[in-house]
Amino acid sequence: MKTSKVHKLTIAALLVAVGILIPMISPIKIVLEPASFTLASHVSIFIAMFISPIIAITVALGTAVGFLLGGFPIIITLRALTHVVFAGVGSYILLKKPEILQSAVKTQLFSLFIGFLHAVCEVIVVSAFYFGGEMTTAYYVQGFLQSVFLLVGVGTIIHSMIDFMLAHIVWKALISRKTFAATVAKLK
Repeated sequence: MKTSKVHKLTIAALLVAVGILIPMISPIKIVLEPASFTLASHVSIFIAMFISPIIAITVALGTAVGFLLGGFPIIITLRALTHVVFAGVGSYILLKKPEILQSAVKTQLFSLFIGFLHAVCEVIVVSAFYFGGEMTTAYYVQGFLQSVFLLVGVGTIIHSMIDFMLAHIVWKALISRKTFAATVAKLK
């Protein structure tokens, strides 16, 4: 029992560290003014989501705190905090229906659902700042539909699905190792 808690804490801590580090050092940033997207920035949250709800929520909270302590703008920190929603919902669904990740079609549909949920949460945060007059001029020049709905909303769905695919590839490689699979089975 104690070993399981240590494993959970260790895996969550490592995934939080990776989740904070990737956005800070990644050379692959796609900038579509006024929005930007960092490739693989959600991979650690998705991997946590594949393991268990408690690890997924812990990693999402940990990365949000990391962004806050790292001095990132509050809007980015709040967008990161919304990841608790898709991570919690997604991991709960996978806990009840793990076979989703065994089918290519179901995996893509699940990724689309998670991407949509992810985008809705982030659009809510950005909209609050947009209508509060707290955004950069570039957001207002392009207008709400283009800068918030299309760039943040649709952009987040696409970004989320790409990161989900990357996480799924890594996950399949990890879970194929018997020792890792056995450890993860104990964590659920």
